[in-house]
Amino acid sequence: MAKSKGDKKKDAKDKKETRPKEQRVEVPTSAALRVGPDFSWEDVDERATPGWDGDKAAAAVHLAARADELSDLQERLYAHGRTGGDRSVLLVLQGMDTAGKGGIVRHVLGLVDPQGVALRSFGVPTPEELRHHYLWRVRRALPRPGQIGVFDRSHYEDVLVTRVRGLVDEAEVPARFEEINRFERKLVESGTTIIKVAMAVSYDEQGARLRERLERPEKHWKYNPGDIDARVEWPEYRRVYAEAIRATSTEHAPWHLVPADRKWFARLAVGELLLEALRGLELAWPTADFDVAHELERLSASDDLPH
Repeated sequence: MAKSKGDKKKDAKDKKETRPKEQRVEVPTSAALRVGPDFSWEDVDERATPGWDGDKAAAAVHLAARADELSDLQERLYAHGRTGGDRSVLLVLQGMDTAGKGGIVRHVLGLVDPQGVALRSFGVPTPEELRHHYLWRVRRALPRPGQIGVFDRSHYEDVLVTRVRGLVDEAEVPARFEEINRFERKLVESGTTIIKVAMAVSYDEQGARLRERLERPEKHWKYNPGDIDARVEWPEYRRVYAEAIRATSTEHAPWHLVPADRKWFARLAVGELLLEALRGLELAWPTADFDVAHELERLSASDDLPH
């Protein structure tokens, strides 16, 4: 017997009620990753996944699902920059060798239009750079309005590696911390949103990644003998990192600690931080500075021209 309309509606309602409800996805947020004023490396679990209960496969699916929104928001930012806007985003990736900074650039920033991304890497200052103020090279690399700037290492090299290698007088360090805070405040006031990420890789995981670079010929290009020198000074690096993070995690430019032993989690976390920052800009599409209707008429008229 054919069902009545009433029976069909009842069946549809029953199916809707028995269908499992969509689960709310918990993701790593800036609040979950932000460091506190008493930050210490002793409290860091480099294999943790704060804010995420899923596995590697679920993280890959989730990050891929963010691609459209990331791309849309980045294009809005780029459009504003092209039409006179002053907003930009600066993503600072700071961490020990093998922390996975390059993977972040490929897997997270690779989800957006590359013409709107400005990538700059910083290492030990060159002799030419040492002749200038330590922020000279950084100012030259800042993102223009409409861009997402990415610093693979950053101005923090000048209060980290320079200290370990004795290239800066320790008495100057507190003043540099204060100067960096002022520098970042001015950036924020001029329209730049700063996302500072300290990527935490464990000593054992770093050793495993360095060994992989040595044992696999296709990864030899990534290896630098200086990586072992830095590894030997691991405790000193942890000390200066902790001091720098505590001194420069401010309300306008806070530090976020991202455990990086699980590369997939680090990519997920940074992706969420970037998405959160772009959403916070609340950018609508720029309005046209021309008569749209008139231009449509001109376009239609051009269809009849010889071609």
